[in-house]
Amino acid sequence: MQTLYALDSMSGETKPGEPTSILKNKVQQSAHLFTYLNFFITEVARYAEVDARNKASKHLPTKEDLNINTKIAGNELLWKTIENKSFVQQVTDTKCSSLIDAELLKKIYTKLVQSEEYADYTSEPSRDKKSEKKILEFIFNNLMLPNEAFINHVEELFINWDDDASLMQTLVMNYLSKPSDWPFDKMLSDEKWDFANNLLLTVLDKSAFTLELIKPKLKNWDADRIASLDLIILQMGVCEFLFFETIPTKVTINEYIDLAKEYSTVQSGQFINGLLDNINKELTSANKIKKINFKNSTL
Repeated sequence: MQTLYALDSMSGETKPGEPTSILKNKVQQSAHLFTYLNFFITEVARYAEVDARNKASKHLPTKEDLNINTKIAGNELLWKTIENKSFVQQVTDTKCSSLIDAELLKKIYTKLVQSEEYADYTSEPSRDKKSEKKILEFIFNNLMLPNEAFINHVEELFINWDDDASLMQTLVMNYLSKPSDWPFDKMLSDEKWDFANNLLLTVLDKSAFTLELIKPKLKNWDADRIASLDLIILQMGVCEFLFFETIPTKVTINEYIDLAKEYSTVQSGQFINGLLDNINKELTSANKIKKINFKNSTL
């Protein structure tokens, strides 16, 4: 959707292979952002060791300075991330260490140490998967995401933050639930990449055809006055109806309603729901939804 919107905003015709290149670049940007968010979580947790060293090296350290609790630095879930080879490679390739704001990192760590959640975590001598995950989720959901300074920091580094913020929250939480061998160097599986690229090329190839299906349903609406993103979402939905045999039409409608609500106007969800449902019923009654590959279509 973002790639189609970017292409729609471009002047002039696209070069051969350009749409796929833009899509690859957007996927790569998302992968870099995902890596950095996880890297920042690990750095907050590992700062316990930095804090302990700094306080122990004071000229006259107190007893408290010499007894900093570093349990979180040995968090088992944390180390599954740190020892993930693809994570290490991505951190190196994207130079995550050079992007870190040291002062911001320290402030977030300080808030962590001052929290009741951290006190509960460090007071428990044993380790269990639930508490190991819970404290890292707390860092992400309660100390990073609501922190205006952190969001400003991320926005400065990643132009795709506004578009990907919701997706990133879901992905990070999914990762923390099942971190083993997560492929940080491969944001999409081959199957998902093929689907995304095929959908992109299908929408572009069938643009004129899908618009002819959509326009009669607009009634008093002028197609040129409708939000361009809504038209793109409608075209994507129609293409899934007609050319993607494994996707149920109900799933398509629900997915694009959610996209419209998330990325377009306040009224877009209801608008997309009504239009796609109408088009689906018409195509179904005319027995035109064959779920065939668009390359073999004569439409």
